[in-house]
Amino acid sequence: MSPKLERIADPRTPQKEELFFLPLGGTGEIGMNLNLYGHAGKWLMVDLGVAFGEHDLPGIEVVMPDPDFIVERADDLVGLVLTHGHEDHLGAVPYLWKYLRCPIYATPFTAALLRRKLADDRVDDPPEIIEIPLSSRFTLGPFDIELVTLTHSIPEPNALIIRTSCGTVVHTGDWKLDPDPLVGEDYDDQRLREIAKEGVLAMVCDSTNALDPGRAGSEVDVREALEKVVGRMKNRVAVACFASNVARLETVMRVAEAQGRRVALVGRSMHRIVAAARDAGYLTDIPPLLDVRDIGYLPREEVLLLCTGSQGEPRAALWRIANDDHPEVTLAPGDAVLFSSRVIPGNEKSIQALYNLLAQRGIEIVTAGEEDPIHVSGHPCREELIDMYQWVKPKVAIPVHGETRHLHAHAELARRCQVPETVIGSNGAMIQLAPGPARIVDNVHAGRLAVDGKVLRPVGSPVLRHRRRMVYNGSVAVAVVVDRAGGLLVEPRFAAQGLYDAEEEPEVEAAAAQAIESALHKLSRHERRQDGILQEALRVAVRRALQRELGKKPIVEVQLIRLD
Repeated sequence: MSPKLERIADPRTPQKEELFFLPLGGTGEIGMNLNLYGHAGKWLMVDLGVAFGEHDLPGIEVVMPDPDFIVERADDLVGLVLTHGHEDHLGAVPYLWKYLRCPIYATPFTAALLRRKLADDRVDDPPEIIEIPLSSRFTLGPFDIELVTLTHSIPEPNALIIRTSCGTVVHTGDWKLDPDPLVGEDYDDQRLREIAKEGVLAMVCDSTNALDPGRAGSEVDVREALEKVVGRMKNRVAVACFASNVARLETVMRVAEAQGRRVALVGRSMHRIVAAARDAGYLTDIPPLLDVRDIGYLPREEVLLLCTGSQGEPRAALWRIANDDHPEVTLAPGDAVLFSSRVIPGNEKSIQALYNLLAQRGIEIVTAGEEDPIHVSGHPCREELIDMYQWVKPKVAIPVHGETRHLHAHAELARRCQVPETVIGSNGAMIQLAPGPARIVDNVHAGRLAVDGKVLRPVGSPVLRHRRRMVYNGSVAVAVVVDRAGGLLVEPRFAAQGLYDAEEEPEVEAAAAQAIESALHKLSRHERRQDGILQEALRVAVRRALQRELGKKPIVEVQLIRLD
């Protein structure tokens, strides 16, 4: 089923002399990126990603931007360009492309990863993915696009140089400045300096670490730290990291080889990433991997597991291992789990729950810190942002990919770098870059969609609101049998979920039954004959009685049965 797309008041169609930037996801938050550029009657989309479901969305694991604005204008959408292969930049493609039907452009690794993802998700009528070389240049409608290679925690991250008749925009995507990335190309700062000489109107730039001083660090530092940590372990070791960090996967494999261990991949996305990396020419000379079903044939000190689930995802491999619920993998007291990853904001509770599960079973936990720097960020810290502004020299700075505090810190840093204009936007804020000074000129619908089984629903849909209330307040169904005049024939019957236990039941249900009788007496003879009026009066009465007794406001459903 498709989401119900709301009709939106049509803002101005971008004219030839106009250039707009419009984020529908990823601005004011980390993840779930969807960016649009409007010029000369056409729109260009950059990235289409997802985020983890939030704790107040029970039953929801994935959310994504609502693309309604651009779906309404799909005929004017010239294409989707993916900056790199992270889920928060391409994960929504399997769900939303059928509403867009536009060409998709990606570099070889990102294209290989997306093809495998579409196949794994069994997407009907999958899109054609147009593979573009690194550092290439191509045209989509009125947009002249060039790729500039950067470094990040995944191969082939690209800044987009978007040239229009109104000026040039540098869209950085996710990046950092890693002097030795181990896997993939080095960042091309020379090309950025050359583009700056042409003149850059605006830079739309990653803000994730805008509050953090210094530099993010190199993958070489992680390799050295992991060698020391793994070297001191005496039993089985599991390393949890983001599967998309191919350099980290190679690092773990090399460290395992140096320490006399064999590596087994645990988790579907690990297998998908390694296969996609090999398709694109990476990880071609790594030691042979061990089938996870064979780990029991080796001594525990000769096994290293590469696991998904560093964020405490309940269906990921590490969570199942911690619960002793994995069909092939077990960890015992004295084994160790190394978290070579960062905590994504919003995942703190689930990660702490995972730590506790592991600790209860006597498993050693190692996290990244000053003592064991087994992770470095894939995003630029303040010194790297300063370098980027000194190279690109934009007239306008637009911070994205960060929460509000990150955006404000980034904007202040840009001003200190002598950038003349800064604009702090939000999802749905249409920023006019040209003509005139950059400013927000409109606000459009920018909601969220949740993957609810096989259905996409707006996060604010009645279904999800109802489910949330059931989770937090419980529910009760009441069967009330009345005669034609509305008189009670038998005692009401209650079926409650998540409200009270057997010991509380008699007292609570007696209070609710008394409330039903009182409500009936308060209604007029005419009102008791009207099913709708009678049903609502009884629902309100039961809800108020339960609130008095339990301090909760449950969902109440009254099943009215009228007998002659």
